[in-house]
Order: sequence, then structure tokens, then C-alpha cells
Amino acid sequence: MSDLSLQQAIDNIYTSINNDNEEIDTHIAALKAAMAKEGVKEAVFETSKLAQSNRQGRKIMQSYFKKKGVVVAFSKAD
Repeated sequence: MSDLSLQQAIDNIYTSINNDNEEIDTHIAALKAAMAKEGVKEAVFETSKLAQSNRQGRKIMQSYFKKKGVVVAFSKAD
């Protein structure tokens, strides 16, 4: 794991999601490490940056990330 900032880790997740979840598990692990380092309890993603921003897509993402130990929340971009 490298020392990524929380925002860099989240950006890597967006990139992975838009590339058919390429290396998603590695990016989730890096996100989890960045969250622990910064003392953050949940990762917040902008729905507009997700490949599937509908309710079903968000729930699938939340469920998968929860299995990996990451709590996900969503915000709407302005």
C-alpha cells in the first residue's frame, strides 16, 4: 500500500469503477488504509461520478464495500 490521501484513494475508485472495476479490491484496500490514517469513518462518493448512479447501483456498491470493511455514503455534486 502506498500513502495515498483520502481524496486520491477515492479518485482511484472512480477510475476503477469506470474501467469495469479494474483492480477494485486493491483500490478498496488503499481507501480503507487512507480512511484509517485520516480517522474517517465513511467514504463519500459523488453519484454523478459513478458508472451506475441509480439506486440499485449505489446499493450494490455499498454492499460490496461493506464486505471489504468500508462504509460508503453518497453526495450529489453541485
